[in-house]
Amino acid sequence: MGTTRKGRAGSRDGTTAGNQGGHAAGSRGGTAAGSQGGHAAGSRDGTAAGNPAGTAAGDRGGHAGTATAGGPPRSERRDRMLALAGELFAEKGYRATTVREIADAAGILSGSLYHHFDSKDSIGDEILSGFMNEVLADYRAAVASAGGPRAVLEQIVRSTSRTLSRHRAALAMLQNDWSYFAAAPRFAYLRTALRDIERIWITQLELGVQAGVFRTDLDPKLTYRLLRDVLWIPAQWHRTGGYSTGQVADALLRLLFDGITS
Repeated sequence: MGTTRKGRAGSRDGTTAGNQGGHAAGSRGGTAAGSQGGHAAGSRDGTAAGNPAGTAAGDRGGHAGTATAGGPPRSERRDRMLALAGELFAEKGYRATTVREIADAAGILSGSLYHHFDSKDSIGDEILSGFMNEVLADYRAAVASAGGPRAVLEQIVRSTSRTLSRHRAALAMLQNDWSYFAAAPRFAYLRTALRDIERIWITQLELGVQAGVFRTDLDPKLTYRLLRDVLWIPAQWHRTGGYSTGQVADALLRLLFDGITS
């Protein structure tokens, strides 16, 4: 997605100091960071011009499967730390959570955490970029394989609902601490990704209007924003409502395409 991603800053205070601005252009290989801007505004399918098969940012792949003496592979320990950190971020808020609290939850010293991540923002970055990469992959796959606008939107709703259910911590981070991430240069790829998501929705809605599939008086941008909030919020419903991910997706699609009138 553009230029290569610069190295992470070495600070341990969880700030975004240093060359974090390298994320804005992002070379995430077709991920949330950079070439998402490759979605041509005038393209009919709303897909990216860049490489859609890219992976998450940074050098994370280098950790996979590395054996360590007297313990599980490094990737397993790293994944466990990410999961614990995500739970804390979702519960307490990203800004309110400290590196020490993450280390305590993992049962290690704070200094040991820095063997895996150079700052709290590195942890947040890995959680959010992984989440956004999956969401964008869902959208691109739908556009590439589903056919007409209605089929594309149906596939987006179903696949994204499943992805959101797997990344509830990341979704809570975005909802609860968006003001922080929106202002931090390191997380500029999030704004790029959200613009790309919006563009795909609007493109498909416009194509549906042109094809006579959707009403001619439809406002694509307003419709997308209403549907976005309905689609993203139910990831938290499992705690109180008892609805499955499939039930939520089915209900939303019936409401979207069939309405509530008899």
